[in-house]
Amino acid sequence: MQVRLFRQFGAAVLACASVFLVPGADAQALPTVSHLPVRTSRVELYGAYSYFHPVQADIHEFYLQPVNTGAIAGVNVYFNRFLGVQAEGTFSTSSPNGSNVCMGTVQAGPVMRFQMRHVVPFVHATAGGAKSGGPVFQSCAWGWGATGGLGMDYVLPGFQERLAIRPIQADYEFNHVDHGPLVLPGGFDGGLMKMNAYRLSAGVVLRLGNVTPPAALGMSCDVTPGDVNAGEPITGKSESIHQNPHKKTTYTWHTNGGKLSGTGDTVQIDTTGLAPGNYVLTGRMEQGRLPEQQAECNAHFAVKAVLTPLSVTCSASPYSVHPGDSVAIASTVPSPESYGGLMYGYTTSAGTVRGVGPTATLNTSGAPTGTITVTCTVREDGGKTATSNTTVQVLPAVLPPAPQTQALCTIAFDRDKKRPARVDNEAKGCLDDIALSLQRQSDAHLVIVGSRDGTESPDVAAERSVNTKLYLTQEKGIDSSRIQLRTGDTAGRRVSQTLVPAGATFDQTGTTNVEESSVKSSGQPYATSKKLWKLKLKPKKKK
Repeated sequence: MQVRLFRQFGAAVLACASVFLVPGADAQALPTVSHLPVRTSRVELYGAYSYFHPVQADIHEFYLQPVNTGAIAGVNVYFNRFLGVQAEGTFSTSSPNGSNVCMGTVQAGPVMRFQMRHVVPFVHATAGGAKSGGPVFQSCAWGWGATGGLGMDYVLPGFQERLAIRPIQADYEFNHVDHGPLVLPGGFDGGLMKMNAYRLSAGVVLRLGNVTPPAALGMSCDVTPGDVNAGEPITGKSESIHQNPHKKTTYTWHTNGGKLSGTGDTVQIDTTGLAPGNYVLTGRMEQGRLPEQQAECNAHFAVKAVLTPLSVTCSASPYSVHPGDSVAIASTVPSPESYGGLMYGYTTSAGTVRGVGPTATLNTSGAPTGTITVTCTVREDGGKTATSNTTVQVLPAVLPPAPQTQALCTIAFDRDKKRPARVDNEAKGCLDDIALSLQRQSDAHLVIVGSRDGTESPDVAAERSVNTKLYLTQEKGIDSSRIQLRTGDTAGRRVSQTLVPAGATFDQTGTTNVEESSVKSSGQPYATSKKLWKLKLKPKKKK
């Protein structure tokens, strides 16, 4: 009968264990909590019903019998997720024939678990005291013993995961108990018990504390759709991680645009009357006062501007120029940020225009006098195009005024009757000013016109021109190639000077060119000491 009972119990235990060990059974048998990892307990208190079966346990060939009813109580304290220490006590009532009434152990040792969410297999080994009576009414005695075994717990999803079922725990025991000298021949007292046995048990576990602190609450927000026109609704929704399903969750929502409606993890946003722009929805969830029990999230949404038809204004600055001048061209698009990428282009009816953005430059070189039309074109990514024209007036070219000759001072020769062709000191002041004018205008030349009265020889007028040139070249360093000599038909003992700028033309009417080589000197050409004049005329010796 005991063997049959043991077989039935073992079959029931194995069937129960198979439910939890079959892959996927955890998800199929009981609902799971996907928000948080299963609590990893710090302390476990357990109690169980046990079946005890001695094997080869005898004194003088009197064998101990299996015990159908027994109990186990113990406590486990874990250092981390896996390793801990265990203290355990067992007790079995008497066997059917009334022997071994005080069978039990008090032992301690290490325990190791392997938690896989709700399923927690474990192994343990203990050693300590063992107490037993003999098979033929030997008195109870204490000895020593050791136990090793394995088992499995199933953590219930409810009760804040503080309760677990232990469907099976299977242990091997060895007990060594000395009852004293064996009394023969009956063997009813004394004897040494070396017991090998196995124990099967099942019970419940109370799980306390937590080895690892709970993960901080996390929250994320999303809005659908993210871009709307004013007046279109938006749905805001939150997702959480590490949410404890056993605690009350409070949601609060705020936004800087629109009106909120709804509670819980989903709200609605009314965007009626919102101006175009970007806005933020802020969500907050709380499961307690601790920071790790609170979380916030943000989601951004935008209200789009009402687009007007694409348009462009083309302008020119300045709007009137002379040929060759440059003109700034500008393309102006109202609210360009409201459109996709914009591309600009320019064409012109004359000249050249270059530019790649909202500005360009018109070059009027080679353009005829009149109106130039510039066309500005803008195109958005969607394919819409807008054009605009502006005009630029090209004015006639302004020619610079033609250079004019300039009459300079006139020197007189009527003060020295003996030397009528000599340049006196009073005339030098006039010639000094003329030399300065020639130095300032390096591209101009000088025309000297000598005159005579009716009583003088024609050669006197030519000599007066030559002597004036000699003063300018020898005393003032003027290049002789810049001076032209002529005689005039105007009566009077004088020499007139005319400055001829580059590009100007001297009116030769009434004048005759002077051949300097044919003019004979009648004496000193201009006022200076005789000694200095002789030095000027004296030829230099060759070295």
